Amino acid sequence: MDLHYTDEDLAFRDQVRAFLDSHLPKDLQEKVRQHRRLSKDDYVRWHKILAAQGWVAPGWPKEYGGPGWTPVQRHLFDEECALAGTPPILPFGVNMVAPVIMAFGSQAQKDHYLPRILSCEDWWCQGYSEPGAGSDLASLKTTAVRDGDHYIVNGQKTWTTLAQHADMIFCLVRTDPGVRKQEGISFLLIDMHAPGVTVRPIIMLDEDHEVNEVFFDNVRVPVANLVGQENRGWTYAKYLLGHERTGIAAVGRSKRELAFVKRLAAREQKNGRPLIEDPLFAAKVAGVEIELMALEMTVLRVLARAEQAPGPEASVLKVKGTDIQQALTELMLEAAGPMALPFDPDYLEGERAHSIAGDDAAAPLAPYYFNYRKTSIYGGSNEIQRNIITQMILGL
Repeated sequence: MDLHYTDEDLAFRDQVRAFLDSHLPKDLQEKVRQHRRLSKDDYVRWHKILAAQGWVAPGWPKEYGGPGWTPVQRHLFDEECALAGTPPILPFGVNMVAPVIMAFGSQAQKDHYLPRILSCEDWWCQGYSEPGAGSDLASLKTTAVRDGDHYIVNGQKTWTTLAQHADMIFCLVRTDPGVRKQEGISFLLIDMHAPGVTVRPIIMLDEDHEVNEVFFDNVRVPVANLVGQENRGWTYAKYLLGHERTGIAAVGRSKRELAFVKRLAAREQKNGRPLIEDPLFAAKVAGVEIELMALEMTVLRVLARAEQAPGPEASVLKVKGTDIQQALTELMLEAAGPMALPFDPDYLEGERAHSIAGDDAAAPLAPYYFNYRKTSIYGGSNEIQRNIITQMILGL
């Protein structure tokens, strides 16, 4: 693999930078850089700006409305967006269910859903985890019973991110309870506004309403919303998780946060000198930076296999990416010290221009730290990912 960018790649990067300079709203940029909370309108506004440019789905082929970029161009775009401080494009539609629909969906599903994902007409959420089926996802109990040209869905999903805003949910359901648990699962697309769907908030450690419980009580779902074949949903679920875990690596975002840690440590003092000059703290920062450089090379190796769906190597990206993200939040707290302790939700929500604690940079860091405990759990816990690596890569 050639690790040097071509002249064409560098020209593409300059094009992306120029676009971000002229089109990224400053208020959104400041929210992201200051670790403040984003609203639904913030996400949708940036999505539509990118959609108007034709750049909202970097991994999509041209035939479905994507830009048809090379793996290196996608990497450069993701990195430049992260470094600039753009809101993330939520992955549930663009990067998760869309690849499944492209690979396994009917032509009618492609024609209907893919344009609505591009335009953000449909906001998607993910219906995988259940109270008794998290890491052991194949133990899910939500059922879908065929009734003519509909399925009747009953059950519960949990930890459903931003379901309070969602129009659609892609859902794993059990359609055959009499076979081996992985073999009786199907992949359904369910309207969140259908009768019988109830969303209840789960408030997290940082007091944010980010995740939810979703209940299905005799929800009627057209059979036309079945993706692929009945009882083959486990295959589609694994395909989707490969795309999710690759994205979780978030190299560009970690580069931005590493730069933030360095600025914070240059500002803070220890024994009359900048904290960044303290040998022990500097060694911690250097260790994370080295891990991040190695992760980036691994991501590029995976992207270079563009003709193949992400395989078990995506588990490596997920484990290392989330380890680095959590390490960076720990360094932020260590650098900010006691100034990170005050909790100011009004500032986080944008209801106050400055933190009552008097340090706008430090005020969001404790909530940010607590929120990022989730990264080693979602997308398949890191313990499960290590089992996948052990079995499918190392052959042990």
